[in-house]
Amino acid sequence: MASSCSEVPGQLPQDVYDTVLPRWRSAIRNVILKAVECESPVLARMQNRFRNPWLDVYFLYTSSLGTHTFFMIALPVLFFFGYHDLGRGLIFVLASGIYLSSFIKDLVCAPRPFSPPLTRLTIGTHHLEYGFPSTHSTNSVSLALFVFGHVHRAYTENSAMSDLAYCGSCVTLVIYVISIVFGRLYLGMHSATDCIVGVALGAGVWGAYVMVCDTMERLLSSSSWTVPCTIVPVCLLLVHFHPQPVDDCPCFEDAIAIISVILGAFVARWHSVYAGVDDRLLQTVMPGGHGADWTFGEKLRWCLIACLKVNVGIIIIFIWRLLAKSVLHLVLPPLFRALALCFDLPNRRFYTPATDYAHVPTENGLHPIPSVIDLPSAWEVSGVYAEDTRSGSVKRRGRGTTTKQDLGKGMVDVTEHPDCQGKELENGKGTTHPGAEVKHYDADVLTKVVVYAGIAIFAVEGVPVLFSLMGWGIKPW
Repeated sequence: MASSCSEVPGQLPQDVYDTVLPRWRSAIRNVILKAVECESPVLARMQNRFRNPWLDVYFLYTSSLGTHTFFMIALPVLFFFGYHDLGRGLIFVLASGIYLSSFIKDLVCAPRPFSPPLTRLTIGTHHLEYGFPSTHSTNSVSLALFVFGHVHRAYTENSAMSDLAYCGSCVTLVIYVISIVFGRLYLGMHSATDCIVGVALGAGVWGAYVMVCDTMERLLSSSSWTVPCTIVPVCLLLVHFHPQPVDDCPCFEDAIAIISVILGAFVARWHSVYAGVDDRLLQTVMPGGHGADWTFGEKLRWCLIACLKVNVGIIIIFIWRLLAKSVLHLVLPPLFRALALCFDLPNRRFYTPATDYAHVPTENGLHPIPSVIDLPSAWEVSGVYAEDTRSGSVKRRGRGTTTKQDLGKGMVDVTEHPDCQGKELENGKGTTHPGAEVKHYDADVLTKVVVYAGIAIFAVEGVPVLFSLMGWGIKPW
């Protein structure tokens, strides 16, 4: 089959998904697809009635408050200033929501609302992912409930907030959630079904956190080797068993990143207790943070150190990322080729095995700034007007046209493979045709695990310890 391509996943011909997906996954997708087909014209009429330039800008840029970019930059700062419990709680809530929503997206392979009739407005590359469920809705609800829990506790138990501050905080959280969730409908990025399930998923993640948070903190505060011996294999298994999608969807990359962050953050917390670092170095106070009355010089010094901590900490994380990526891309391919001589290595669809390439080009794999904190592309605003592909033409992520050679990169020609079942998809098997464009390398997977786990380790333990040794302190006061 040959046709012009679309960058919108989930819109290959229906028989492709029915053929490639296991029957139970295809049945779930068909239910979601019917909802998308029914809701797309309704959302288009809503856009025609309410769209204006001011709302376009508002919902586009408030949507960035529900992205990986925002959270991956904000979270390390909490640890730089000693809010370790808050940071770990946020990591658990947000990481669980991102992983589960990415898992379901690749499991169901459902498209976003169709454009046309919708006009899809997006910041960055979120339109390259499947639609069901809405990760933005999941993140916004879980984050709002998490913050509300702390605000409510401060108001009712500690009497640390006035009535006005409490009401203002609650109103702000409600506005935040409405802006994110309704914004996904307004921008044409999700259907109501996507958002409803995303909201329910976010609430469920927060509820699960409430039930396990005390147990989790108690385990991480122990010095037992059971903690890393459990966390490491569980996180690696979560990466390994992430569903195989039909389209080349970046959800798996988000899942790798966020599970690796949990891995690094939790192991770093355990190690800080095991090595005695928590009591000796992570409880220090920043200079100028003593007493109730500060002089102007103390305030100025405190602000200067605070700015230095944020900038130096982020720079250290970026340097780690660049060095680790370069070393791993040099070491892993020959290591994988040597291991492949002894036994079959696991291989995901769309990821070329090391036996089929000599090295990872510098312009491929992880970019100098990782995808979830890729600042230039994160602020690239684009309106996506995709052709309606339900007529039977093949659409996939990428440029150019689909040819027979594209079948080696994950395209499925059902006329040539009428007996194709879900086994290839579930096992990640597939061949890479000579001369076919390579978009992903198997070395990328383990590279991302190490890089993002390292980012979390530096943010949670390494950088704060450095600040303490330099005399900059950790806690603000």
